[in-house]
Amino acid sequence: MKILVFNSDEAVKRLYDAELAGNMLVYVDGSVSQEVLSANTDAEVVSLFTTSSLKKEDIERLPSLKCIVARSTGVDHIDVAAAKEKGIPVCNVPRYGARTVAEFTFALMLSLSRRIFDAFHQIRESGSFKTGALEGFDLYGKTLGVIGTGAIGHTVVGIAKGFGMQVRMFDLFPDQKLADASAQYVSVDELLAQSDIITLHTPYTKENHHLLNADSFAKMKKGVFVINTARGELIDTDALVEALKVGQVAGAGLDVLEEERLLKDEMELVKGIESINALKVLIKDHVLIDMPRVIITPHIAFFSREAYQEILQTSLNNIKSFTAGTPTNVVQ
Repeated sequence: MKILVFNSDEAVKRLYDAELAGNMLVYVDGSVSQEVLSANTDAEVVSLFTTSSLKKEDIERLPSLKCIVARSTGVDHIDVAAAKEKGIPVCNVPRYGARTVAEFTFALMLSLSRRIFDAFHQIRESGSFKTGALEGFDLYGKTLGVIGTGAIGHTVVGIAKGFGMQVRMFDLFPDQKLADASAQYVSVDELLAQSDIITLHTPYTKENHHLLNADSFAKMKKGVFVINTARGELIDTDALVEALKVGQVAGAGLDVLEEERLLKDEMELVKGIESINALKVLIKDHVLIDMPRVIITPHIAFFSREAYQEILQTSLNNIKSFTAGTPTNVVQ
């Protein structure tokens, strides 16, 4: 069986080479491209990470394709509907690294609340050990708004309680076992109005595109902090930039950005971006990167040794299960 593996690194290659012997493995370091697809029209399985997108036209370029394996939980980078039309199962990694992402959420939070990067840059750039401009604030007693209380959000709530924070939660399917005197489910508007810090832990769908937009920012406390380790498209980048400029949002910790796939491979600018809106968002992403009190990381909240190994192992098992005729973790 021919297996086309995009966004492959040495860890992927070592594991797949060892466990998928007898199959034809084609590794591509970069993302999905027309050139690679055209050269591998006989591929039966495609494995990819979120930095690649697999659109309807890409699927149609692979007439022998029988299974798509996402090395991620989210599958918004794959045209699942187009795959279903052709009877092609899309398999994902349904759960991994909830604590990993939750810990990273608090790494961003603490970096902002205690001005860690400001202090680092001050010492590195000027050698100054003055503390006057580096006053931070405690998490204890602050109100944390958690949007999405699945596995990751659930873990974030537990850590927040350990810090002595008050928690306001929103989820379409609330887990009432999480609720207690210090953590309550509320409406989105109540969460926005009451929170000192807001963190996103919900999957991206067309329905929640730009969940945080200009109207949302206007409803927040002045000086709120925003954390996003979920998906960039949950936040309207233009609205966030404006809210930061006027001080409505005091700071942001972002592990994901809208249109981040273009940021990761800016040669797309040379090839021609599909829409002017995507280009506008890309420019705003660069504005965000240069703003004070904004910390941006390259989608690494999931990327601990333990969590990454779990992702690779589950994706490997998904491929093995498919080749054995019993696909697992199929996205419905």
